Amino acid sequence: MSDLSVNAVGGASACRTCASLRRAKRYSRVCDEIMVLLENDAFLTELTRLFQKCRTSGSVVVTLKKYDGRTKPVPRKGHSESFEPADNKCLVRASDGKKKISTVVSTKEVIKFQMAYSNLLRAHIDGLKKKDKKSKSKKTKATQ
Repeated sequence: MSDLSVNAVGGASACRTCASLRRAKRYSRVCDEIMVLLENDAFLTELTRLFQKCRTSGSVVVTLKKYDGRTKPVPRKGHSESFEPADNKCLVRASDGKKKISTVVSTKEVIKFQMAYSNLLRAHIDGLKKKDKKSKSKKTKATQ
């Protein structure tokens, strides 16, 4: 039988061995950092929750990269295995240090996802700290 079971609350997979270690107070944070692959709309909803949770303190890290659909590593030079991706995709990941979420955006859905993502960023980017004007004036005086 597998060590992974479905968590009824969040729908994410949780490790049974970690659950038993949690009860025994010998739990490490390994399984809390499992990446959850979501649909695009669910990803944007969870990203909104991450932004709201980290509004007062903390940070959210979002990364984007090209995704070709591989789930296994690239074979070495000696092996000839040809892999042709069907279309270009983008892998979007977000994390607040405790929770990790991700989604794969296909070429057909890029414009819709980009518009929703940009609106989400505009709504939640207001928590940035302003730079001190004193630090700028000190730097200019030091260089003169």
